[in-house]
Amino acid sequence: MKTASLKEIKDELKHASETEVLALCLELARFKKENKELLTYLLFNASNELRFVESVKAQMVLDLNDINTATYYWMKKTIRKVLRNTKKYIRYSKKKETEVALLLFFCQQLLLLEPSIRRNVTLWNIYNRQLDLVRKSMSKLHEDLQYDFNKELEQMP
Repeated sequence: MKTASLKEIKDELKHASETEVLALCLELARFKKENKELLTYLLFNASNELRFVESVKAQMVLDLNDINTATYYWMKKTIRKVLRNTKKYIRYSKKKETEVALLLFFCQQLLLLEPSIRRNVTLWNIYNRQLDLVRKSMSKLHEDLQYDFNKELEQMP
């Protein structure tokens, strides 16, 4: 089956009634968890970005507290999973401020982990890559926000 282009889908949705569009959205939400999460963000959280960021941070703390610290191998697996989820939420938001805030918080939480991530090259590289991403994203923000985030960034090693 050939997948229709985005333009074709958009044109077809213009001709659909409101109830048909609603039914299509609900059908789409049934099939993938990510679709349901995106719809949840768009319907309930997009209007209050601060609440969304705080809820993602809270989830991040819970996930990082459940890390198996027996070996660095298990720590890496869990940290990558938390980072993957964080990036997914960043994609939903599409706002650079949210991206910078969440990645900075992720890096701060990594530094609090025991045993220290500094003793493992892979974990330290993950940390440094996220800091590089933060710096890159910060350059696209308003000057006032850059200043605020820069203060936080300067406190990071």
